[in-house]
Amino acid sequence: METPHLRASPADVDLVRHPLLTALRERRSRRFGCGMKIPDGPLAYESRHQPVPLTEDEESALVFAACGITGHALADLEFAKSGGGNIMAGLLARTIASGDGLQTVALIVINDTGTHLVRRPRELPAKDIPELIALGRRGEFTELYRRCRVKIKDGRAAPPTEPLFNISANRWSAHAPGTSYFLPVNDLTFMYINGLLEILNEETGVFLLDERNCFRPAGVAKFARSRGGHLDDDPRNFRVATIRQVEQFVTEFVTVEQGMMLQNLGLMAQALGLGGFPNFANHEFGWFEALGFRMEKMPASRYLGAGPIVSFAMNLLKRNPSVPYPIGLERNGEALLKPFCPPYHASMADAVRAVVEIKFGAQGVFRGGANESAWADHAGMSAQVPPISESAIAVTTAVCEYLWSRYGRFPVYMPPYRTVLGFQAGHLDAEFYDKFYRPEALGESQRADFKRQKK
Repeated sequence: METPHLRASPADVDLVRHPLLTALRERRSRRFGCGMKIPDGPLAYESRHQPVPLTEDEESALVFAACGITGHALADLEFAKSGGGNIMAGLLARTIASGDGLQTVALIVINDTGTHLVRRPRELPAKDIPELIALGRRGEFTELYRRCRVKIKDGRAAPPTEPLFNISANRWSAHAPGTSYFLPVNDLTFMYINGLLEILNEETGVFLLDERNCFRPAGVAKFARSRGGHLDDDPRNFRVATIRQVEQFVTEFVTVEQGMMLQNLGLMAQALGLGGFPNFANHEFGWFEALGFRMEKMPASRYLGAGPIVSFAMNLLKRNPSVPYPIGLERNGEALLKPFCPPYHASMADAVRAVVEIKFGAQGVFRGGANESAWADHAGMSAQVPPISESAIAVTTAVCEYLWSRYGRFPVYMPPYRTVLGFQAGHLDAEFYDKFYRPEALGESQRADFKRQKK
């Protein structure tokens, strides 16, 4: 395998031989870059150097660390009828782990010249996947980045910097010229439906209650074991859960995937000698409006699940504003990011069937799609993976349609897409750190990068 060097600095940046332990020990949040200014306080300082944008090679290495396609998931699970292996919904691997192989987190890359979406494996042509894997293995990160990205906006997309769009501690450095911003975007709907298909099947049989509706069954009453169904509605068996519990689990599970992206970005920034730091991006709609997502609005009372009395009072007091929330990303007539719910599916029943099709359709990951897998006998494996039962599909559909009918959105507590943290990377001004910090604040890689920028 070739040793991948960045073309911008082939003699100095050797990613293959950069020690992992060094990256782990020296990884820090470093914020102050060339061209920046801290206006006041004990660290007040103004850089005497011009901002230096990241090269495409540097940016592509960071993207590969965050979400690069690396090969095929092993899916080394039990695929007997009750073994649970068919929870998988994807057989491609990225540089980060992903629950059930779903690749739920998308990455958006923002710099002074443009804003790009990095397509996830399932959004890329299947015929291109082997070549994209080969590019990553050869260290041709820039070409891989070019093949996976799509431009969604000219120039730098960014929400306002004042609270609550951001926090005060980030305002001096947010979206500074020359920096690149990496924004993970969580899709909650794929994980949600796939998880419901698992917990509502005959083996697990969870009985769901709606805590916003006086803990009544969430569309599943007729599937209760006490009525001859397969869902265990006896609370003494601890298989009764609420919608909030399920959605909290989904949200946390997806956000962990985002956290791995951020950690990999930090480690790659360290290896490249760049500054970088995770920072606040947890706004309900600010980032999505800035990025041009398709938005819907809902009265705050309904968005928050207020009951009829509270909703009436909010309207009477004129304290019931409309809350915008994202439902998808479209460009030039193409849906680049679309959740598994209306309006991108005719109904929640269609959305559930779409998830099942991804797994067990003619070209699903456990049928025709298994041809591109890590299994040596992919045809033999495919023939033995049990499909999702019609009973599990029926009860999942009932839950999803109940939620959509009652609350008008899916999920109920969060919008389909969510941001939590972003990562800003840039070239550091070593003179700032030499003035205010002990020498060990910067490692050899940061000092080498600063010297390159001054040439």
